[in-house]
Formats: sequence, structure tokens, C-alpha cells
Amino acid sequence: MDKFLTFTIVGLSTGAIYAIIASGLVLTYTTTGIFNFAQGAIGMLCAFAFWQMYIAWEWPLWLALLLSLLVLAPLIGAFIDTAIMRGLEDTTEVTRLVVSIGLLVGLIGLANWIWKPGVSRNVPAFFSGHYFSLADTRVTGQQLATIAVAVIVALSLWLFLRLTRTGVAMRAVVDDRALASLNGARPNRVSMLAWAMGCTLAGIGGILIVPNVALDAGTLSLLIVNAYAAAIIGRLRSLPLTFLGALILGCTEAYLSGYLKSTPNLAGLRLAAPAILLFIVLLVIPTSRLRGRRQSREFFPMPSWSGTFVFAGCVVFSGVVLATTLSNSDAVTYGRIFAVGILALSLVPLVGFAGQISLATLSFAGIGALVFGHLGAGGNPLALVLAFVIPAAVGALIALPALRLSGIYLALGTAGFAVALDRWIFNLADFNIGPVHISLFELGSTEVAPLNIFGYSFNTPSRQMVLVSVAFAVLSIAVVGVRRSAYGRRLLAMKSSEAACATLGLNLVGTKLTVFALSAGISGVGGAILGTQLRSISPQNFDFVSGLPVLLLTVVGGIGAVGGALFAGVSLMGILPLLALLGVFFANVAGLLPGIAGVGLGRNPNGSIHDIRDGFEPIIRYRPAIIWLAIVIPAVWILRLAGIYGNAVFFPLLVLSPVVAVIFATLKIGGVEQTPTVEEIPLEWKGFIEPWKESDLIELDAALGINEVSIHVAP
Repeated sequence: MDKFLTFTIVGLSTGAIYAIIASGLVLTYTTTGIFNFAQGAIGMLCAFAFWQMYIAWEWPLWLALLLSLLVLAPLIGAFIDTAIMRGLEDTTEVTRLVVSIGLLVGLIGLANWIWKPGVSRNVPAFFSGHYFSLADTRVTGQQLATIAVAVIVALSLWLFLRLTRTGVAMRAVVDDRALASLNGARPNRVSMLAWAMGCTLAGIGGILIVPNVALDAGTLSLLIVNAYAAAIIGRLRSLPLTFLGALILGCTEAYLSGYLKSTPNLAGLRLAAPAILLFIVLLVIPTSRLRGRRQSREFFPMPSWSGTFVFAGCVVFSGVVLATTLSNSDAVTYGRIFAVGILALSLVPLVGFAGQISLATLSFAGIGALVFGHLGAGGNPLALVLAFVIPAAVGALIALPALRLSGIYLALGTAGFAVALDRWIFNLADFNIGPVHISLFELGSTEVAPLNIFGYSFNTPSRQMVLVSVAFAVLSIAVVGVRRSAYGRRLLAMKSSEAACATLGLNLVGTKLTVFALSAGISGVGGAILGTQLRSISPQNFDFVSGLPVLLLTVVGGIGAVGGALFAGVSLMGILPLLALLGVFFANVAGLLPGIAGVGLGRNPNGSIHDIRDGFEPIIRYRPAIIWLAIVIPAVWILRLAGIYGNAVFFPLLVLSPVVAVIFATLKIGGVEQTPTVEEIPLEWKGFIEPWKESDLIELDAALGINEVSIHVAP
């Protein structure tokens, strides 16, 4: 009984901290409609600032608390609202989610830049030495203060949102911003106040928990994952239910930690308990209504077959060039560009076409890598097929109960699955189920044999580079085939309006199930190929946090295009490692870049790949520039192979060649005398402003993709 009471006190104290953090999350979501994935990172930054002032600089406790919670935290909130979140109008839920993930990644990078990782930093417990006894159980002053602060925060917020004019205005703004303005509310001021208060609550939670955990940027930032379940129990609206859910979560963790410590394979259940509870809660809460049509600034045109084959050919050519010019060590480093690109490619049909949010990409990749590692003895290529089929089956199995979810709830459900695998399942020791022996990562790592096709082994970094580039090109063509098919049009229709699709009789369950399976299967293949490059895989290669930048940079590149997947691979495994080699300063910049790119997504929700394509538009319009590139780039490569110069000259020349071609084509096109034309009329206004012409109908068919559809009429 004494143990139970001790675990209960510890659980209530931990749950109180989760309640404070989750209350800030609920406040922000209730008043702005944005789920803030960076809530934990904001609390982490405030905790580091508090340590710096209170411990490192030895300032008085009251001053450090005042500056951290009443100055720094509100300023962070005001900056986030004015500089970032107000640019997210008319964007999809995916974009808003990715911006907050970008903020999370950016704040972790900023903290690691300011405070060097790996250094021990300790904060003493508040009211150290003060305690009282409760039935022979000691309750410390820190625990009592934490519970008291949580109760005060919950009551104050509940009263504020319901009894004050400002609180009512906060809730009104998220329901209808324009209508709230007509009734005297000031939406911009209200949202800024909500973000300031939410960040202050995150800071309180971060400072209260640092005496109990290591002051580490990643660890503190991801504590919010534990608070997700509490916020969802309150359905992101109810503060009392959020508070209750946080206490249940804290006590569950404490009981599991105390009573399952002696059972090896169940000890990890404590770490995964919040994620599992989150998944269960999501399945039992009432189903949300089907999404209707939502205005969006995002647009991804239908890719052409000619452009797709040119893109695939350029990818394979790039793989050959890199394989023949890089050293073995560099090929190992940069050879993962296309493997990570395949992981990103798995998100294109799921997120880009269907609008379904998943945060478990790396989890399915881990399953695929395990399948190939255990079943691909000698590099058997048939195991690669199983690396597609088994993750696809698991993806369908996980998607089946999650099909009733959408938007942020679906994202959190997949996050719960990913965290459960990361913290528990992937770390299980070998075990038996009857006569069947189950082995995952064995003694912490699993060997993966290189692929062997018809006796030809891809056992060198250069061979693997070519293989993976070909695999990426083939899968890119397959994804474009999905986009141009009738099934692809169903995915796009579902993304546009689930309600309209259901009204017209579209099978939403089957469509969602198959696209989840397809995405998981592609991710499994990517994980298997990545495993052959790594040669040895461990759970750390497929953790939840590492998967966030993949989604982040794919959306930044352009989630509706296969080029966006290549953008993610090049950024994560090409540009960022290259920057890290240039020195400490650039390594810190590399840590910030994914976050900065994600935060800037609200200004350009279509992604960077479209801007890049627009930049090369002059080359497409001026054919001599294409011919010039087709001659110059192979010539530069051949001279490198001949040993005329090294990579220090070759790669700058390779980058400068298309730049020179763009400049040349732009000058030539600009120099041609253009016949004056009337102002271009947008396609949607033709037929109103001027009569329809045959050329307008052709343009409309191309825009709608009708010319790509075969129409069969029954006899």
C-alpha cells in the first residue's frame, strides 16, 4: 500500500505538469484552430533560459522566473503569431501541421546552437528540504507546488475563457473570424494573446519538470508527446477533461514504472504508455463530421508522361554521375539521398494526393528493413517484395481502426503508433509465441545483406548509388501513374471534399485503406534499401523524431509532386551533411535550416519545387539551351572521369551549367521582339468576358486533365 501511495503521488505530480502543458495546447487550439506541435520546444527554450539566468549567471530565483515566464515566453508567442501563423490563412491542415513541426525542429536546432548538447546541466528542486508525510509517504515541496500550480492554472483558464469578454472573444474568433470582427472583437490581438498565454503555460511546464529530467533539448521538446493524450481526452476543447486526462496519464506512467520494472519486455511499456493511450482515446472519441470543401491556395498540376520520363532519366543519370565521381566514403554519406527520397515518395500519394496525414513513415521503413534483414539472406531480391507486402499489410491493419479519423486526429493517431514502435516494440528482446521464435533487432542491431540480383551483388557504395537511383526513378513513374489514373482522381476528390465524395457514392473506407497500404509499402521498400546501405540497422535509425524532417521537407519541396520527394532527399542527405563539413557555424545553421524552411511554408504552400521549375522555364521555352546543356554536362563529366580536374572543380561546373543556360535563355527570349497582346484573361473568366474559342476549350481540357482520360461508353 505504501508503494501504491508513493507511485500515486509521483504520478499526480507528473500528471500535473502534463496538465499545464496540455492546457496551453488546448488554449492555443481552441482560440486559433492550430495544433501546436512545438509546445514542448517552447517550454524547453524557457527552461534553458531559466537555467542560464538562475544557475549559470546566479541571478535571484524570482527574477529568473519573471524574465522566463512573463517576458521571454509571451514574446515568443507574439512572434509566432505575427510572423508565422498569420500567413497560414487558406492553407490545408497538412501545411499548418508541418509549419508547427518546422517550428519544433527549428527551436531544437536553436537550443543546440546556444547551449552545447551533451553537457550536464542540473536545476535543483523547488522547496528543496521541505516535505510532509501522508500515511508514511513523503510528499516533497516540489510535488506539492507542481500539483497546486496545475490546479490554479486549470481553474484560472476555465474562468477566463467563460467569464471574461476577452476569453469569449478568443473562442468566437476560432469559430468565425469575420463574424467575430463584426461584433467588435479584434482577431489579431486575440490570437496574439492566446499564443502568448499558451507559450507561458509551456514555459511553466518546462521549468517545473527540469528538476526531474535531464536538461536536453530533444528530451524536453518531446515531452509534449506525452501531453497529447491529455489534450485529446479533453477533445482539444475541455480544460477540466484535459486536466483529468493528464492525471490519469501521469498515474498510469508511475504505476507501470513501479510494477513492471522487473519484467524486461514490459518495462518499455511505460515509455510507450502515453502513445498507446493516445491511440486508444482517439478510437473511442466521437467521430468527427466528414470534411467539406475548404478554400486553399495550394495547387499541384497534373504531371505529363514526357516530363516524368525526363525527370526519371535525370535521376538515374545523377546517380551514375555521383557513383563514378565520389569516393567510397562520400558515396556512403551521400548515397542515402535517393533512399530517403523513396521514404519521402511514400508520402506523395498519401498526403499529397489523398490529404491524409501520417507521421509514421519511418516506422513502416523500419518494418521493411527488418523484413529484408531477416528474410533477405544473401540479398535475395524476393525479400524486397516482402518488404513491400508486409509493411503494406501492417499499414492497412493500423489504418483500419484509424479510418474514422481525419485531420489532426489522424496525424496524432499515426504519431501514437510510431512512438509505440519506437519506444517499446522495436526495443523488445527475442521472445517466443508458442513454437514461433520472434526476433526483431536481436542484440540491439540487425545485419542487412546487400541486394543480389542474378548473381550481381550491389555490395559497394557506388553500385548501391546506381541501384537506389534506379529504384527511385521507377517508383516515381509508378506514383505519377497513380496520379494520372482513375484511382488518383478519386484520391484528389477525397482530398478536396470527403463529404461530396460520400454523397456521390465514393467508397471512402476502401480508398483510404488502399492508399495507406500503398504508402506503407513504398516506405517499407525505402527502409529495406536504406538498410542495405547502412549494413546494420538499429531502432535509433527509425525513431519517431527522425521521421519528422522527412515529412517536413517533402511538404516544403512540394508534397503533391514527385520532385518534392527528391527535394527532401537532397536536402536531408545532401545539402545538410555538406554544410556540416564546413565548420561548427555551418553545422549549427544546418540544424536550423529544416525548421526555417518549414516555418516559411505558409508563405508558399505549393512548395519550392514549383519555384525551381519556374526558374528553369526559359530553358524549356528556348530549345538551343536544352541542346547546350545536353552537350556541356556530359562533356564536363567525361573530363572529370579523364582526371583533368577533381571534384572541387567538377561539382561547381555541374551546378553552374544550368544557371548559365537559364541566363542565356532568358536573355535570348527577352531579346526577341514580342507582338503586343491584350491583357491575358484568366481561364475561369473566359466565356464571361469574351466568347469561348476552340483554343480556350483545349486549354481547359489540359488544366482539368480531361485529355488524359479515356472515356468508355457502353454499347
